[in-house]
Amino acid sequence: MSLQNFSSSLQLLSLSLDSYRLQIFLSVLAVVCLLSGAFFYAFWKPNVSIDKTSKAGSFFKFFYASFLKPHSTVGVGQQAALESFYKAQADVYDITRKKLLRGREDMLGLVAGQLKHTSANGSWPSSKPVWVDIGGGTGYNIEAMQAYLDVSSFFSHIYLVDLSPSLCEIARKRFDRLGWQNVKIVCKDARSFNLIDYSRHTQTGKNAHKWAHGQPLETAATHKADLVTLSYSLSMIPDYHSVVDSITSLLSPKGIVGAVDFYVQSIVETSARTYTGGCMNRHVNWLSRVFWRAWFDTDRVGLEAARRDYLEYRFGTLKTVDERNYLLGGIPYYIFLGRQRGFVSSADSPDEAQDFIERLDAACTESPYLSPRQHRLEMVQAVENATPLELRSKAYRSAVVNLSSNLPLPSMFYQNNQRRIYYNDQLEKHTQFNNDYIYAFTWEDPRADERLLKLSHDDVVLCLTSAGDNLLDYLLQSSPRRIHAVDLNPNQNHLLELKIAAYQSLSYADFWKMFGEGKFPAFRDVLITKLSPHLSSQACQYWLNHASIFTSSTGHGLYETGGSGHAIRLIRWLLWTLGLGSEIRKLCSARTLNEQREIWPKIRRVLLNRALHWVLISTTWFSWKAAGVPPAQRSMIIADYLDQESLQPAGSQSSNTRGQAIWEYMVNTFDPVVRETLISDDNYFYLLCTQGKYSRRCHPRYLTPRAHAKLARPEAFENLRIHTDEIQEVISRIAPGTLTVAAIMDSMDWFTPGSDEATAQVKALNCALKLGVGRVMLRSASLRPWYIAVFESCGFSARRVACRLPGTCIDRVNMYASTWMLAKNEGLAPRPLMSSMGLQELEI
Repeated sequence: MSLQNFSSSLQLLSLSLDSYRLQIFLSVLAVVCLLSGAFFYAFWKPNVSIDKTSKAGSFFKFFYASFLKPHSTVGVGQQAALESFYKAQADVYDITRKKLLRGREDMLGLVAGQLKHTSANGSWPSSKPVWVDIGGGTGYNIEAMQAYLDVSSFFSHIYLVDLSPSLCEIARKRFDRLGWQNVKIVCKDARSFNLIDYSRHTQTGKNAHKWAHGQPLETAATHKADLVTLSYSLSMIPDYHSVVDSITSLLSPKGIVGAVDFYVQSIVETSARTYTGGCMNRHVNWLSRVFWRAWFDTDRVGLEAARRDYLEYRFGTLKTVDERNYLLGGIPYYIFLGRQRGFVSSADSPDEAQDFIERLDAACTESPYLSPRQHRLEMVQAVENATPLELRSKAYRSAVVNLSSNLPLPSMFYQNNQRRIYYNDQLEKHTQFNNDYIYAFTWEDPRADERLLKLSHDDVVLCLTSAGDNLLDYLLQSSPRRIHAVDLNPNQNHLLELKIAAYQSLSYADFWKMFGEGKFPAFRDVLITKLSPHLSSQACQYWLNHASIFTSSTGHGLYETGGSGHAIRLIRWLLWTLGLGSEIRKLCSARTLNEQREIWPKIRRVLLNRALHWVLISTTWFSWKAAGVPPAQRSMIIADYLDQESLQPAGSQSSNTRGQAIWEYMVNTFDPVVRETLISDDNYFYLLCTQGKYSRRCHPRYLTPRAHAKLARPEAFENLRIHTDEIQEVISRIAPGTLTVAAIMDSMDWFTPGSDEATAQVKALNCALKLGVGRVMLRSASLRPWYIAVFESCGFSARRVACRLPGTCIDRVNMYASTWMLAKNEGLAPRPLMSSMGLQELEI
C-alpha cells in the first residue's frame, strides 16, 4: 500500500512539474503576444499616408526578422551579423522603427538647438559645421534633422557611417531622392573611420552618395567633426570602447556628441557620481533590468550600463535625459549630449583651463580673481591687504575632486553659461521636495523692496530665489554688480532658469504666453529647440518631465501647480462651487475701490468662513503643504495672537485657540487688501490667485515689453549666480565684507526659536556683509520675531520699517506682520579660513 502511495505521489509530482513548465511557457507566450500586439498597434496606426496592406506586411516582416528568423552563421564578423539581422527587413526598417526607437527626434532637436546657439555666437572654426552620423543606417536621422535645420545648407559635409550594406543601400536611395549634395555614405567599421580619408570637395549628382568601402574619394586636409551622433547604434556595437575612444579624436574641440539609446541601470551605480548632469528617472527597477536585458539580448542588442557609463566618462555632460517608451511596455531609453571633457589651451593662453575655473570660483565667492600668470604677485598683494584667499566655492572643490580622480568635470562646467552652481541633486536635503516647487510665483511685493533697499549698480546682493520674480525686478531696477540667488529647493531654481532661458530665446508674445497666461501649447517643442541651450542639464530634464504644466488642456496652468497651487485651486473650487464665480469676476474687473469694497462682503462670507478655517485652513497640513507655512512660522502666528489677547502660552494647545489665531491672521491680511488696493489694476498677486493668470493691465514688472527688451540682451544675466543650497552654506563661502544686501524674505521664521542654526546664520551674515553699508531685509509673520535679539547681539542695529496692525495694509500682499531692516554696524571676529586646495598640480 505504501509503494502504491509513493508511486501516486511521484505521478502527482510529475504532473505538477509539467503544469509548472506549462505555466512558465504560457506566461512567456502571453508576454510575447502582449508586446507583439503593442508593436502591431503602434505600427498599424500610421503617421503618414500608407496603405494598410503594406503596413501589416511591414509589421510581419519586422516580427519575423526580429523574433523568428534564426541568425545566419554564414560569414565572420560584425558585418555578417548585422546583415543577417537587417537584410531581410531593410526595406521596412523606417516604417517599423518609428514607435520603437523613441527619442531620436528629441535628440536631434536638442542637438540642433545647441548648433544654432553655437553658430549664432560665431564659435565655429570654419564657416559651416561637419556632421558624422555613426550607425546612421537608412539615413532617417539626417532627413529628420530637416525639421530643425536646413540640412543641405547648414552643414558643409555629412558622413553617414554604417557597417550594413543593406541599410546603406536604402540610405543611398533616400539621398538620391532628396538631392542633397553634401551627404556621403561610408559603409565601413566606425572604429576605422577618419575624416582625413575623405574629400571636403563637394561632388554633384549621384556621385555625391557614392559608397566609400574604405577607399578615400580624394586627398584632403585633416579636419574634425563638429557634430557626431549615435542613434540606437552604441548598444549594437560589440567593441563599443574603441568606437567611443575614436569619437574623442574625431570631434573638434568645441564639437558636440549626441546619443540616444536603450539602457537599464540602478541608481546605486550612479549615486556617487558628480558629473552625470542629473539622475531624474534614471533608476530602472530590478525586474525591468532583468527582463529588458534578456529581451534585447536575443537580437544582439546590449543594454549593459557600462556602455552609457563609458560615454559619460569620455565626454563632459552637456545634457542628459532619461525617458520611458510606455507605448511599448516602458522600455527605458536615454538621450545624451556631450562635449570634449577637457579644456583646450592655446599658445596665447596656456593656462586657460585653470583660468576658467579660478574666474568662476571668484564670481561665486566674491573673492579676488587670481589669474594663473599673475598668481604669485597678486597673492602677495592680497596677503598684504589681509584679504582671505582660501574661500572656495563648491563648484571649485568639485572640480578639484573630479580632476584628481581623472573624471569629467560636473555638468555645469560644460554648459553655455555657468550661472547655475554645482550641487549634488541626490542629497536628501534636495530630494525631500519630490521634484516639485512650492511657489509658482513670488508672494513678496517688490515695490516695498525697491523703496527700502534702494539698490545701486555697486551692490552685491544675496536673495532667496522663490519663483524668481523679485530677483528679476532687482535686475530691472539697477542691475547690481552681482546677485546670488539661493534656494534649497532645486525646482525653484529650475523655474528661475526657465524664465531666464525664455528671456534669452523667445519673443515677447511667447514669453507672455508662458508666464503671463501660464499656458503654452508649443512648450515642449520650444523647450527642446530654443530653451535648452540656456538651461542646465538638471533644469532641462526637469521641464521635459513637466512639460504638461504648460501644455495641459485641462485648464490648469503654471500658476495652479506647485505647493501654493493646491491652495489656489482649492479656494477657487470652493468659491465657484458655492456660486460665487460671477462675484469673483466682478471683483477682478472692478474699476474703483468703492466698487470693489461693495462686492467683497459676499466673497468674504465664504473665504473667511469660520467653519472652513477650523476644518481646513487652520490645520497644520494645509498651512505647510498648500500655503507653504512651516510649523515654526505657524507657531509664531499663534504666539502673537496669545500675546495680543493676553492669554497664557498654555492656551496655544487648544485647537480652538489655534484656529482663532489663524482666522484673525487671515482677516488682518485680506480685509485691508480689498479696502486699500485695486485688484484689477494694481494688485496682481490676488488677481493671479482668483484668475489663475495675469492680465495685460495687471502683472509684475518683469512681464512688461520693456523688461523683456532689457533682459533679452545676451549680457543681461552675466552677473547672476544661482546656488542650490542653504543660505548659510552660501554665505560661509562668500568673502568677508563683500556682500552689501541680503534680502532673505521670511527664511528666519523657519528656524526653531533659540536654535544654534539661526545664530550661526546671523553670524555668517555679519561676516559676509560690508561694514557701514551692509544691510539685511527680512519679513516675518510675527510683529516682534524672537531672532531680532540675535541680530542685535551679533553686531546689527534693527529697525522695524513696516508693522501690520489690525486694519492696516503694509504692501499689496499684506501677508506678513512686519518687515525689518538690519544694518551691520559692528563686525564680529573673522571666521577661520577654509583649507586650501589648488589646481596647480592637476592637468585638465
